[in-house]
Amino acid sequence: MNFQTTALHAGYEKDTQGTMAVPIYQTTAYEFRDVEHAADLFALKELGNIYTRLNNPTTDVFEKRFAQLEGGEAALATSSGMSAIFFAIANAAEAGDNIVCAKQLYGGTLTQTAHTLKRFGIESRFFDVHNPSEIEALIDEKTKVIFFESLTNPSIDVADTEAITAIANKHNILTVVDNTVATPVICRPFEFGVDVVVHSASKYTTGQGLAIGGILVERKNLVEKLKNNPRYKHFNEPDESYHGLVYVDVPLPPFTLRARLSLLRDLGAVSSPFNSWLFIQGLEHLSLRMREHSQNALALAEFLEAHPKVLKVNYPGLTSNANYEMAQKYFTDGLCSGLLSFEVASLKEAEKIVNATKLYSLVVNIGDSKSIITHPASTTHQQLSDEELKACGVPAGLIRISVGLESAKDLIDDIAQALEA
Repeated sequence: MNFQTTALHAGYEKDTQGTMAVPIYQTTAYEFRDVEHAADLFALKELGNIYTRLNNPTTDVFEKRFAQLEGGEAALATSSGMSAIFFAIANAAEAGDNIVCAKQLYGGTLTQTAHTLKRFGIESRFFDVHNPSEIEALIDEKTKVIFFESLTNPSIDVADTEAITAIANKHNILTVVDNTVATPVICRPFEFGVDVVVHSASKYTTGQGLAIGGILVERKNLVEKLKNNPRYKHFNEPDESYHGLVYVDVPLPPFTLRARLSLLRDLGAVSSPFNSWLFIQGLEHLSLRMREHSQNALALAEFLEAHPKVLKVNYPGLTSNANYEMAQKYFTDGLCSGLLSFEVASLKEAEKIVNATKLYSLVVNIGDSKSIITHPASTTHQQLSDEELKACGVPAGLIRISVGLESAKDLIDDIAQALEA
């Protein structure tokens, strides 16, 4: 099935009532037929519902549908995008290990990797996404993950995914990419060698800012990279917390299986059935929305590029942009998502522009159907030092816009009057 058909049908077999819409199974627990049935479910001799902290029929449809849209084998829904990132890393690394990350990351991800993970004994080492050759010098025998974003937020850079995955595969290291901004409509990281994809479903997946959630997806045949890999002994040795299960020996996708049976079970960052249902609704028209977001963003970027008060526009759909060739290589049909940023002369000028807009909402979110404007240096990246801000591409005069689905003319007119205010 092609993308749009998959978005409407994948993962759902109509129940006994024949409901066209996926039902919301708003339940905590499930009744077992008998003691043997319960025991078989816990031992994975039979697959089925155990407890909503582990699985849920509504969430199961969301996971299956998203996995197919990404071209992956299996998925695990979580309570937020940040928990999906944490699970992806914690599923591979432990105290004493390290991960290699791009410097150009969402502010919350930078905080998690650089500071929070340090308290768990996991060191983060950083490379410039424009220079993947820096990665090899950061790798040692304790490196467990190379993490980056396919389309960075808010610097709007396009990663050279094939170059990064080639280095990772040379050293037999897992790659994890955050594909939130591009979505599987625009970018399919598995086709370029990535092992695990994560998303904040709170963004374009829901599309209207209705729910917090995340998801991680593993590629097909990832077991081949994990099996007998000395970097990932915990996938190849008995798990004492789950009946001595050896994950690579079970005929199920091992990365999401371990994340479910170990991390989701023990940490509980689970997607609610209602939120999963909202994400399913969003997926049905994701491809249609991403085309409109991209078209509006390109029109706004072209206007900003021609404006004398704008020093720089970050949008890879512009032929003048340094990321244009990478976008043509990795993105579908010339689409570049709805996120752009632009730089003006000073912090004071940026604040004036943001405050003068009327149609844009000052919100720290992206991917909404309504347009959003943000000043990253004072909000999402406020915790970073001046040096860290510069390193991740967030100067004081940078303004980020999540371009919505309004009329492109109205969006341009509002920014025009704000620039002249």
